[in-house]
Amino acid sequence: MKMSIVVEKIVSFIVCRRQASARHGVMLRNALPSRAFLLLLLLLYPFAVAAQNDTVKTLDEVEISSQRTPSVTRTAAPTQVMDAERIEHLGAVQLSDAIKQMAGVTLKDYGGVGGVKTVSARGLGSQFSAVTIDGIPVDDSQNGQVDLGRYTLGNTAYVSLSQGQEQSSLLSAKALAAGNVLNMETAEPSFWPGERVKLKAGLEGGSFGYRSPSLLWQQRWSRRLKSSLFVNHLRSDGDYPFTLYYTASHRDSSSVERRSHSAVWMFTADGNLFYTLGEGNTLTAKVHYMRGMHELPGPIAYYSQAVSGQRSEEEQAFAQARWRVERERWQGQLLAKVRYSDDHYFDTLRNAHDAYTQREAFVSGSLHCPLTAWLNLDGALDASLAHLDSRHQPATNQFSDVTRRNLAAALALQVHFGAFEARANALYTDIADLIAGQDTTPSYRRLTPFVALMYRLGMTTTLRAFYKETYRVPNFGELYFFQLMPRGLRPERAHQFNLGVTHTNSYGLCQLTATLDAYYNHVNDKIVAKPTSNMYYWSMENFGVVDILGVDATANAQFSVFSSQFSIQLNYSFQHAVDHTRPGSNTYGHQIMYTPRHSGGASLRWENAWVNLGATAMVVGHRYFMRQNTPESRMPAYCDLGLSLDRSFDLRIGTLSLRAAVQNLLDTQYEVVASYPMMGRNWKIGIMYDF
Repeated sequence: MKMSIVVEKIVSFIVCRRQASARHGVMLRNALPSRAFLLLLLLLYPFAVAAQNDTVKTLDEVEISSQRTPSVTRTAAPTQVMDAERIEHLGAVQLSDAIKQMAGVTLKDYGGVGGVKTVSARGLGSQFSAVTIDGIPVDDSQNGQVDLGRYTLGNTAYVSLSQGQEQSSLLSAKALAAGNVLNMETAEPSFWPGERVKLKAGLEGGSFGYRSPSLLWQQRWSRRLKSSLFVNHLRSDGDYPFTLYYTASHRDSSSVERRSHSAVWMFTADGNLFYTLGEGNTLTAKVHYMRGMHELPGPIAYYSQAVSGQRSEEEQAFAQARWRVERERWQGQLLAKVRYSDDHYFDTLRNAHDAYTQREAFVSGSLHCPLTAWLNLDGALDASLAHLDSRHQPATNQFSDVTRRNLAAALALQVHFGAFEARANALYTDIADLIAGQDTTPSYRRLTPFVALMYRLGMTTTLRAFYKETYRVPNFGELYFFQLMPRGLRPERAHQFNLGVTHTNSYGLCQLTATLDAYYNHVNDKIVAKPTSNMYYWSMENFGVVDILGVDATANAQFSVFSSQFSIQLNYSFQHAVDHTRPGSNTYGHQIMYTPRHSGGASLRWENAWVNLGATAMVVGHRYFMRQNTPESRMPAYCDLGLSLDRSFDLRIGTLSLRAAVQNLLDTQYEVVASYPMMGRNWKIGIMYDF
């Protein structure tokens, strides 16, 4: 009898014997020796087979590739995650589309597809939000806020929003300095055995001249080297109707007008390399290019159809790399990035042309060292240099040559005893500006702390709390590039407190995840931005003192009924964000501008064997567009509903997916920013071929 047959029979006999004993409730006394003997036979089996004269068969290599998403319930700082599957189900195209369903987020959308889109989390303002791609900051020294509409999601593994700071052992000091972090992680290609190339081609079109073709090419060059290239072109005429109301109550006279001069086109190319140098040693690199044109329609005015004649043209390119090494006793990471952008503003009515060119270099190193079984030490050191040139026609008295040097260092200790974890870190920031090569401005220096506690109650519930101080220096646009004369702005200082509970468990066929967090933010010298005569120029001012008291709640349920899959996501936010600068003033105790007290969202998806159905709802309460909350400055609440249908077909080669969606189903007429009406009912259809 051949050796392999003997081994197989012995293994089969031991397995059957143990199964029979388990059925009769009998514990084998020699369980440990039998396990060892079985393991020995399994280890010897390949040698026994190789010793025979039979043909040797080599199994195909199986690649297991999965990107781990941040935890939602096992973190001391509240974290929300939207993975690639949910992004696809929602039909999200831009980064701004992905965060609208997150709790505590105020998305400021300044006019449809091409409008500027910024995020404000928990009333802190967009400049407190650090936007990162693969953990590397996306900076804009000119205005300090990143336009989320400039980044597409066609090659994204997940999008996460962390309040306070991300719960990762390897973070840049710049990410630790932010009040909250919005991260977009690039998807790493995965392949079946023998597969070397994957392509995904898509085409989407919709109302008001919207069309967006895209192509994703993924390639495996060797066992260690993979790449991806995503290309997208987005275009929209932006010519949509809206209802113009003549009073703030929206109950009196109105007329139907049409939004003109709001066209947009944008081309994006994103290339990525993923190289495995060895076990626990990876190198990733990205090259990103974007070029676009956005017409700026200007605010609407009663009885006027004048075209603003304003537009912006921008070009941006950056290259970045991340090298990560993970060893048993330490982990390390190096980040590097260079960025170039060129932004032009045109006003044909005034014959004006402003140009802004930015150059930036950034490097960061971070280290994680487990000192003992219960104590870890983390450190991070960043350095960046940003330069901005401005050119104006006709000439102005604004500064034209500004450079900012930014140094940041962080040191953290993490303690964990069973179910209890604690983390404390201190961050030192040193920022200095040079105007026309002369160091004529004061340096900004500050040491800020962070403390977080977490306690797990069994396997289902977690209690968490954190405190953080955040220090935000005014950006170039706030300090030097006003349309009006610059004002002496002071840095903002925010104190963040959070207390929350998370819960995750299975109840029969239902998997439930829920979070509840109460927070208090105290902001000194808060900087608030207001548009002036158009959306390109802004006016900035310090509020003095702002207190923000809020609650964020989320729930996610998934369950199966017969052959159907259901998923429900809910979120609700309450924000009491008021001005407490001067008691007795006409704005004391008033809600700060554009911050709703109540907001929330919901999404439902039903997957079945015929056509998958999805529904979304976004509800935003009333807001005020002036510091003083008066009936004239009150903006009505609104609800934006959406429906979608999708179906996938498995073909002989590849998969074909079809999708149709209607947004703003009830044709609600609303404004996110006063005098900038949003689109009413609109539709999109798309086709995707994955092969």
